[in-house]
Amino acid sequence: MLTTRFVTGAPNWIDLGAPDIDGAAAFYGGLFGWRFQPGGPEVGGYGLFQLGDRTTAGGMQTTPEQGPPSWTVYFQAPDADATARAAEQAHGTVLVQPMDVQDLGRMAILADQAGVPFGLWQPGRNKGLEVVQEPGSLCWIELYTADVPAAAAFYHSVLGLETAGVDFPGGTYTTFNPAGEGEDAMFGGVVPLADDPGEQEAHWLPYFEVGDTDATVARAQELGGTVRMPATDFPGVGRVAKLSDPYGARFAVIRSEPQPG
Repeated sequence: MLTTRFVTGAPNWIDLGAPDIDGAAAFYGGLFGWRFQPGGPEVGGYGLFQLGDRTTAGGMQTTPEQGPPSWTVYFQAPDADATARAAEQAHGTVLVQPMDVQDLGRMAILADQAGVPFGLWQPGRNKGLEVVQEPGSLCWIELYTADVPAAAAFYHSVLGLETAGVDFPGGTYTTFNPAGEGEDAMFGGVVPLADDPGEQEAHWLPYFEVGDTDATVARAQELGGTVRMPATDFPGVGRVAKLSDPYGARFAVIRSEPQPG
C-alpha cells in the first residue's frame, strides 16, 4: 500500500498544474477540504494543498505552453540526475532537467517510452507528502498505456519497480511495487488502453480516498467538475469514479473496501 515511508521508486509527491490556481484551489477545497497555501516569487508561486496541517499535494498556475492542466506524479529517486540518464537510456525523455528547489530537494520531469510525463523527487528538507490513504489524500496511482510489458520494462529499468499480476473476474491486473518491498507495498497498477474505452491516451491517473464516492461525484459536479466514469463498484477493491476538475485535469476517487489484516 501507499505510505509515507518513502523508499526508492515509491510515489512521494503529486502536484497540479492549472491555468487558474485560485479557481482550482476553490474546487479542491470544496471537494476534499483542502486549503491552498501559495508560495512566494522565489518558488514561482508554487504552493501547497493542505489537509488540516499536513501537505497532501502541490500546485501552481501554468500556461498553455507548459502543457494542458494535469496532475503529475513524482517518484522518489536517490539521485535524480542518474535516474534521468537512465530514463534516456530506456528510450524516455527528460522534459525538465534535474534542478535544486532551494534546500527542499531536487526535481526533474521525465516522460516514459510512450510519452507519459512523470516526475522525480530527490528529497532534501522536504521528504514528501505528509498524508496518504486517508479521506482527501492520495491512495493509489494508475498508468494507462498501450503496451503494458513495455511500460513495466521501462519503469523497472529506470525506477527499479517490480510488477505482479492480481487475478480478478475477467482478467489480471498488473500492479507496481518498489524493488524488494514485496506485493504488500504495491502502490499502483497498469491498465491497457484497449481495456478501457474511456481512456484515449496514455497517462498517469491519481486516485484520492473519499468517505462517500457518490456524494463526492455529486459535489464535483456542483463545483464545475466533469464525471468521466460514474461511481462503480469493484468487488474487493471499492467504489470508484473518474472525474476531471473544471480545467480538465483528470483524477479518480475511491471509497476503498477494508482489506483483510
